[in-house]
Order: sequence, then C-alpha cells, then structure tokens
Amino acid sequence: MTSTLTRSAPTPGAARDAVAPPRRRTRIFALPEARWAAAALVLFLVGLPLYLLGAPGWAWGPLFALVYVTGGWEPGWAGLQALKDKTLDVDLLMVVAALGAAAIGQVLDGALLIVIFATSGALEAIATARTADSVRGLLDLAPATATRLADDGGEETVPTERLRVGDTLLVRPGERIGADGRVLDGASDVDQATITGEPLPVAKETGDEVFAGTLNGTGALRVKVERDPSDSVIARIVAMVEEAAETKAPTQLFIEKVEQRYSLGMVAATVALFALPLVFGAALQPTLLRAMTFMIVASPCAVVLATMPPLLSAIANAGRHGVLVKSAVVMERLGQIDAVALDKTGTLTEGTPKVTDIRPLPASDLTEDALLRLAAAAEHPSEHPLARAVVDAARDLRLPPAEDFNSKPGTGVTARVDGQAVAVGSPARLLADRADHPAAALAERLEREGRTAVLVLVDGAPVGVLGIADRLRDEATATVAALAALTGTAPVLVTGDNPRAAARLADEVGIADVRAGLLPQDKVAAVRELAAAGRKVLVVGDGVNDAPALAAAHTGIAMGRAGSDLALETADAVVVRDELATIPTVVALSRRARQLVVQNLVIAGTFITGLVVWDLAGTLPLPLGVAGHEGSTVIVGLNGLRLLADGAWRRARGSGDHG
Repeated sequence: MTSTLTRSAPTPGAARDAVAPPRRRTRIFALPEARWAAAALVLFLVGLPLYLLGAPGWAWGPLFALVYVTGGWEPGWAGLQALKDKTLDVDLLMVVAALGAAAIGQVLDGALLIVIFATSGALEAIATARTADSVRGLLDLAPATATRLADDGGEETVPTERLRVGDTLLVRPGERIGADGRVLDGASDVDQATITGEPLPVAKETGDEVFAGTLNGTGALRVKVERDPSDSVIARIVAMVEEAAETKAPTQLFIEKVEQRYSLGMVAATVALFALPLVFGAALQPTLLRAMTFMIVASPCAVVLATMPPLLSAIANAGRHGVLVKSAVVMERLGQIDAVALDKTGTLTEGTPKVTDIRPLPASDLTEDALLRLAAAAEHPSEHPLARAVVDAARDLRLPPAEDFNSKPGTGVTARVDGQAVAVGSPARLLADRADHPAAALAERLEREGRTAVLVLVDGAPVGVLGIADRLRDEATATVAALAALTGTAPVLVTGDNPRAAARLADEVGIADVRAGLLPQDKVAAVRELAAAGRKVLVVGDGVNDAPALAAAHTGIAMGRAGSDLALETADAVVVRDELATIPTVVALSRRARQLVVQNLVIAGTFITGLVVWDLAGTLPLPLGVAGHEGSTVIVGLNGLRLLADGAWRRARGSGDHG
C-alpha cells in the first residue's frame, strides 16, 4: 500500500486516499466452492425442464450426472476424509442419499439434494473469505510507513512495523499517524472517528495521546511512540474481531453433534433394513427397494426446507425494506435477542454536525442571521467539519467574500469580512484572558447541554456564540421504545463520545444506562458484561470502533450509509437505507420466522415419522413414499413462503411498535 507520509504537501486527492484506503475483496468465483456450486446449479436448471417435459433420458441424464459430479465431489471427498477420523457428517450422508435415490430411479430428487448442499458450502466459503477481507481492510487503516526523526534532526522513512517505543515521528498535515503515542510538539485537529467514533476532529497539542491510523488535520505534529505497533489500538481491534468470531463456534459444535448422531442413526438403520432381511432369506429386489424407500422418506429434505423457507423469505422481505440480513442463521438469531447496546454517532444520530443554536449577545445588536452570516463568511474557506456545518447552516444567506483568511489548528479561523476582523473558534482559546465575559458563560451553558460551542468575535469583541451538535435521528426515540418493548429492558448506550453529549442524547431518547468515552475494547467489555449476565445482546453501530463489539455480540447490525467497511463486513446485518425504525421490525420478523420454523419442523417430523413407521411396519409403495416425502416438502415450503408478502413486514412493524 502506498503511503502519503513521505509527501510534504499532500493534495486533496491524497487526503481522500488516506481517508479511504483501497479495499481488497476476494472475488466470489475465485473460491472453488462457489465455482462448483454455480456449475451444479446451471446444469440442474438446464436439465430440469427437459426432465419435466418428458424428454428422452439421453437428453437430461448426462446433465444430472454432471450435477452429481460437480456439486457432490467436494462434500463427498470431505466426507470420505472425515471417515479417516471416524466421523460421519450429513454432507456425506446426503451424497449417499442422492446416489441411492438415483439408483432406484429418483434422479431428480438426488440432483436437488446435491444442489442444495453445494450451494450451502459455497455460501459458507464466501462468508469466511469476507471475514478475512475485513480484517485485512482494517490493517490498511494504519500507514505502511512513517517519518522517523533522528537525534540530529534528520528524517528517515521507515516501515511502521519497525517503529519502537521511544521513537519520535513527524506527522505532516493530511497524513495518518503511524503509531500510538503522545504529542511532543505542535497542534492540530485529529480525526479519530476510526477509534473513538466521535464525529468531530479532536484538538491535539503537547501532551495529548494520539492513535495509529487516525488522520492528522492541518497542523504538523511531533509524536513520541508509546506502544509497539503490534500492541496498537488498531492491532488490538483486529485481534478482538478474530477472537470474537471464534467465540461463536460452540453453536457450530452443537450442530455438528446433531449431524453426527443423525448420520450414524440413519446409516445404521438403512444398513440394518437391507442386511437383516437378507440374513433371514428375504429376496434381494424387494429388500433393496424397501431400504431405498427408507433412505428417501428418512431423507432430511423436508427438515431442511422446514427451516430455510421461513428464514429466507424473511431475509428477502427485509431486503426489500432496506435491511440486509447476511444468512438464515443470522435471521434466526435476531429473534433470540433480549438486550440491545446502541452506538451514538451515526446510529442514534445522523453522524454529521449541524448548527443547533445561534445566540447573538445583546450588546452586539446583531440578529441571528447577521451573526450566522459573519461566521459563515469567515469559515467559508475552511475544510474543518465545524466550519462546514456553519456554512451549510447559512446556505440560504448571501455571504460576503472573506479576505486575509488564516486558520490556526485548535483555535479557529480569522478573516476580514465587510472590512471587519472576524474570528471564529474555540471559546476557551479566544476568551482565555476574559473568563468572566458573558460569552464565556453562554458557551459553558451550551457545552453543558451537549453542544460544541463556537465563539464569534468582531474586531476583537465577542458578538455571539453558535452551538453545534450531531442531530438526533427522527425515529431514534420511537426505535428505542420499540426495542425496549421487544426485549423487556431499555437499551444501553455505548459510545466513544464525551459523557455530557452522551447523557444529553440518552435523556432525549429515554435511555438510562449510558456508557461514554469508550474505546473499542471498552465496548467489547460492556457487551461481555451483559452476556455474562445471561443476555443475548444485539449491538447496533456504524464505525470501525464498533466492529469488535459487533463481532462479540450475539448479533450485530451496522448502519449502512455511513458505516465503515469493517463494520459492514463484521456485522451480521446491515441497515442499507439508514432507517433506524427497521431494526425492531426485523427483530419482530425474525421472531415470526422462528415460529414458522417450529411449525414446519412439526409438520416435517410428522410426515417423516409416519412414512418411516409405515415402511418399517408394513409395505410402503415407493411412489407413495416419494409422494409423501415431496408433499411434506411442498407443504413446509409454501408455509415458509408466507413471509415473502409485504403484509408480513407490516405486521412485524406493528409488533415491533407495540412489543
């Protein structure tokens, strides 16, 4: 990766590159599992109409044979390898069942089984590759090189992994900081949203801590390295994402145990049903027919479809309404949550600073528009997010040109507007020697209310104060109430923002449990604390700093419009349109899907049990066994597809609104 750290004057394009490092995504068809599954699906879809239209066997037979080969060889080979370790999995069992179906003429059933399991394996491989891509993308946040200062003042460009505690770095404007450390000299505004989630750059000066991967503003900094690169906050985020992903393995282990028992039982029953009658002199043909009939009716196709259609239908319905749920497993887990942890910036708020207060001082004789006009004219040349907020607020006003513009990091800007010297910036800096001025009290009051105060001076005299804050989403309060009703407990606010801003927002939306000023590891600790109390936690966030908590949670949802790449990849679901109200709706939809899964499992279990008992206790005709098996599959499939209708989403929204 090319770094901008060796450039003395980065261009705007270079700054953009620093903000958004290139993504490295594994192509889907670079995965062999995806290629084989796609080949099997295409061959099946070509052969299916020929089979249904009664074409001769030579037309569709080779196509279905190729389906068996392309889709079945990988799970079959993996199953054979597992046999070496004395284990038996359902994938191998399904390949055997498919071959058994083909052996007694049920070629279509076998091919369908092969396609289903090949597709499942491909999706698992894609999910694994995407997780690896996400971790690599996070590592791209940290620059590859840094400028290290020698004892004699000389500069050298070195790989960041060669930095050591005690080294001194030079960080120029627009560059990413190469290591965790502390500012020795200089002043600048640093965008550290990737670490803390704060929407606004933070003023840094001598003695302040800075983090690797955060973006320096307009000032130059000399930074002393205080942590080894392998122990930086960014590196620890990577480790926590990987660790949290591994903690989800117990569920998979449980599934594997169920698969093992089912597989062994089915194989043992089939072998016994075939071998024992032969021992007692039964004829080969009817004995084989009964065993193959048993293999067909005991096949878990109906059980698989009992589970998948409701969940996949719910996924499709949620997708149409702007919520991307990444798998059927995630859709099922969403309905299990009983606690919610919400990020602040970009989740409950829009993530963009807005002017909320315009307070001219009485002695200035300025109107609100006149005060805003002066401030916006002076800020117009600046690229600072606070300046952009002021200029955006004045977009309906005609701004005079600014002359002699100057920007000082951490303090503010100065310019001449209409012949007057206008200064806009930090009240603490601009009123350092006038702490008893009424403007200082006004600024302090705004900051107590959770705003960022910006002071405006004209010819050295304070004339007013602007309040800037991240705007609350319109649906935030209703969403918090709906989630509280669904889970039986109010959500928790977990944020890297300052405690006063967090407390103000929490009070507005009705959250009592507020945890502010958190680094990524603190958010993970909060999630694990809830989990230790027996709660299944849903985490909703949008930034890189939320990724470890999203991974550690029972289920994670990312806000999609402004969400970081890592958050979007780590999360189990993504709110694509940033409509916060869809979150309780999709939780309610998941609960409805889980109810249908239970219904379908009862239906499928009843059919399978009835047909198996009939085959064992009497003589079940093969056509009737196939009809019963396929009939149960159709019934549970149609029952699950009910969640495709828009009415299902409306009912879920009503359930989410009222708990």
